[in-house]
Amino acid sequence: MEPEAAVLALEGREVRVTHPDKLYFSRQARLTKLDLVRYFLSIAPGALAGIRDRPLVLKRFVDGAEGAPFYQKRAPSARPEWLRTVTLAFPSGRTAEELVVDDAAGLAFVVNLGCIELHPHPVRTGNLDHPDELRIDLDPTPGVAWADLRRVAVEVRALLEEVGLRGWPKTSGSRGMHVYARIWPRWTFTEVRRAALAFSREIERRMPNLATSKWWKEERRGVFLDYNQNAKDRTTCSAYSVRPLPDARVSAPLAWDEVADCEPADFTVSTMPGRSLRSAIRMPASTPLRARWRSCSNTPRATRRTASVMRPGRRTFARWKERGCALRHRARKEQHENRARRCRSSSLPTRPTRRPRSRGSNGGRVATRRPPGTSLSMRCWSILCAAGSRPGRGFA
Repeated sequence: MEPEAAVLALEGREVRVTHPDKLYFSRQARLTKLDLVRYFLSIAPGALAGIRDRPLVLKRFVDGAEGAPFYQKRAPSARPEWLRTVTLAFPSGRTAEELVVDDAAGLAFVVNLGCIELHPHPVRTGNLDHPDELRIDLDPTPGVAWADLRRVAVEVRALLEEVGLRGWPKTSGSRGMHVYARIWPRWTFTEVRRAALAFSREIERRMPNLATSKWWKEERRGVFLDYNQNAKDRTTCSAYSVRPLPDARVSAPLAWDEVADCEPADFTVSTMPGRSLRSAIRMPASTPLRARWRSCSNTPRATRRTASVMRPGRRTFARWKERGCALRHRARKEQHENRARRCRSSSLPTRPTRRPRSRGSNGGRVATRRPPGTSLSMRCWSILCAAGSRPGRGFA
């Protein structure tokens, strides 16, 4: 006989919670499915701020937080008629009709499906090809202390402010930290990802012993800045999501003055409802920085008028151009050294390369396939400098 479902009346709508007594956390936190639904309803204003009007990937823990989850891009066919959807196109050419959650009733519906982690795309439904968030994912490699990660987060804040952006930090709920910055939805996923790569390399230049942007795991050390979280079809868990850890830890939004003393274990399902309305939701609104950067004199007038591409002043631009060239040169040198080292240590034959081609005074260079993001355009810094902080709250 099927257990009786709990029916919740939310804003004039009824949401049915099946198997309300099913244990999702059985070891330490001892939380049922209904407990988790009630948690999300208690922090609904904050949770909805991160997912409202955004397509949502469903990460479903149907066997509880201790079971294996699976991702579901397409909206379930058995869904209430008041839940809206939007069709997304992916790099593979396929499309999917994904859910969009705008209210507490929709939030309770997806939690009932087992979605204790909320994974929204960094786009709004009105503009699915241009992200409105720059997402900086700080992922510590094994052995990195939490205090070192906090130092990198503080440097991330400083660099964001230099380019006219305001960052909103939060714990990932696991070992890392996320910093989101709102940007105007004018650039493609590829352009925003390249801007994130340039940002990551600048943090690595400033903190070479603590931060890294190296993609290959064997080359990483310290805190890895995962710029690929800005690629299309990538999502990260939003604020107030519950992570599948024994203590039901939560991805907690923070104020910057809390970063220096925060500990991930302090934020759980039991502690978040008491602090959500007191701190993170009431963060001050951010406004665009209009006067900090000016366009180059040789920018076309139509481009300046529409403000589609803004660049810093000529001195600042020249400085970043010189720095960008140095970064490219160092990245290429490291790439060739690493490839040569791998070839020497491997007994397998090396992959044939194309003919060397002349490259100015360098004489010649073997044209091999570069890993993603090795070559940087100055447009990536133009994006950061022109982005500004979008009006509105961070996680609220």
